[in-house]
Amino acid sequence: MTEERTTGGFAGKLAGKVKAATGSLTGNDELAREGRLQEAQSDADREAQEAQLEARRRDAEAETKAEAAATEAEKRDLDNEIAAQEREKAAEQDKRSAEQVAAEQQRTEAARAAEARERDEEVADVVEDRAEETRVDAAREAAALEREAAKAEADADQIDGRA
Repeated sequence: MTEERTTGGFAGKLAGKVKAATGSLTGNDELAREGRLQEAQSDADREAQEAQLEARRRDAEAETKAEAAATEAEKRDLDNEIAAQEREKAAEQDKRSAEQVAAEQQRTEAARAAEARERDEEVADVVEDRAEETRVDAAREAAALEREAAKAEADADQIDGRA
């Protein structure tokens, strides 16, 4: 049997039907068989093309799914990176806030200490002033008592001298 190239597709199928019908009508079994083979070859070619198209469609679908999965993974990675940056930014903000609170507390404590020091100095000044006043009063009283004692002695000397 010689192998010959037959026309495929719809034209090949039609040619095969014509050959098969002509062979059957004329009693040429070889032509009828060739027609049937050409029809079968045409059907097989069409099925192969359909299978190839289906395989390409599946490959394209698988590639699309793989790209979608890669895109989703990249999106997750970016989301995680953004979340990490936001956490870091929040931590830095918390640190700055804590430092500001600590600085404000330190300023408040320093102001309170300064106020307490001023009050203590004022109390010390008052105590010192009172002590000075007490010393002056005591000195006056001592001077008055000395004068009184001197007068009493002078009076006593006078009494002693007269008697």
